[in-house]
Amino acid sequence: MKLFSIAIVLLTFIISCQPKTPEPAPQQTGFSKTYIDPAQGYSQAVAVEANGVKTIYISGQVGSGESFEAQFRDALSKLFRTLENSEATFDDVVKYNTYIVDYQPAYLDTFRTVRKELLGDKDMPASTLVGVQALGLPEWGVEIEAVAVVGSD
Repeated sequence: MKLFSIAIVLLTFIISCQPKTPEPAPQQTGFSKTYIDPAQGYSQAVAVEANGVKTIYISGQVGSGESFEAQFRDALSKLFRTLENSEATFDDVVKYNTYIVDYQPAYLDTFRTVRKELLGDKDMPASTLVGVQALGLPEWGVEIEAVAVVGSD
């Protein structure tokens, strides 16, 4: 009986030392990219879809006009158009950055007024306002870039 017990213990030890078969890794779902309104050297936006979620990265939208307010309104209008072309709305935006050339504190009231008028003031995305020395061309005074996230239906 003692020999039988030793054999059982030894067999249990040998079995426990055998390499385990690894569990298969969870399958990765691929992702796809869609280039929206490609231009010379860039796209207005790139939509990345993976696992039922579409994330849209929107290039800086610049405004035109004679005043800060006109340029800000125009940049937002272009942002809305790019979102629409990407099958999204501003409600899908989770982060946006605004760059203003030669920023002055006096611009803040106009910025807030126009933003509230066009975007509302509830459930707003994360936002950054940055004063910069210059943008890509001298006539550009305002540029807005954004990231939006859209779930699949």
